[in-house]
Amino acid sequence: MTTLLRYEEFRDLHRAGAPLLLPNAWDHASAAALVAAGFRAVGTTSLGVAAAAGLPDGTGATRAETVRLARGLARLDALISVDIEGGFTDNPEEVAVLVAELAATGIVGINIEDGRPDGSLRDLTHQCEILYAVREAAAGRLFVNARTDTYWLPGAGKAPETGERLAAYRRAGADGVFVPGLRDLRAIAELTSALEGTPLNTLHAPEGPSLPELAEAGVHRVSCGSLLFRAALGAAVAAARDLSVSGEIPSYAETQALSDAFA
Repeated sequence: MTTLLRYEEFRDLHRAGAPLLLPNAWDHASAAALVAAGFRAVGTTSLGVAAAAGLPDGTGATRAETVRLARGLARLDALISVDIEGGFTDNPEEVAVLVAELAATGIVGINIEDGRPDGSLRDLTHQCEILYAVREAAAGRLFVNARTDTYWLPGAGKAPETGERLAAYRRAGADGVFVPGLRDLRAIAELTSALEGTPLNTLHAPEGPSLPELAEAGVHRVSCGSLLFRAALGAAVAAARDLSVSGEIPSYAETQALSDAFA
């Protein structure tokens, strides 16, 4: 299947009725396991990628690791969307180079955020300049998911600024928009109405709204973020503490098979 057809398939999954549940992987094995479990689309988690490499998240430190992972995951029979933090630089031209490099791997989407390492939001005009550059570099081959951290960062502005930023990101060419931390169903419904069909992505929270509730509010995509990575770490520690642990643990052969296809 060509990259264009894969992009179109991924785009259409955002309009298939029920929200697209996007699990987020942090390495080849976790992505391959999710694909083997039946997930057609898989994202990456910047926290998982950074922590697995011993690097800080959200500081632009994992460009090389992210590109390397994208190249490997693109070989899977799946639709892969890659989290690129804020683009790993504030320079729109450099972000565009990264996006073109990722598009060439065969992935179908990227997620780019406006939160900064110091806890502030990137200047709106500057973020739109980056998104314009991203859109041009994507050239219709990548689904651009523009994330705003208005509900994620302390005191970032929340509801009033959220609507302004999402509208600006749509004008800058984003295919979809993402508001992690947003859980109020009324606020979600108001945003989806204002978006006039542009897919809204929210972040799953165990204590937050259910998938049916989010669907009713108009959400098109629900990401798992770093949840699976953190759950895997917790499960590993629990298994180490209790070596009698049992359950659905893949065998050695099943785990080896996740990489054998690309040996």
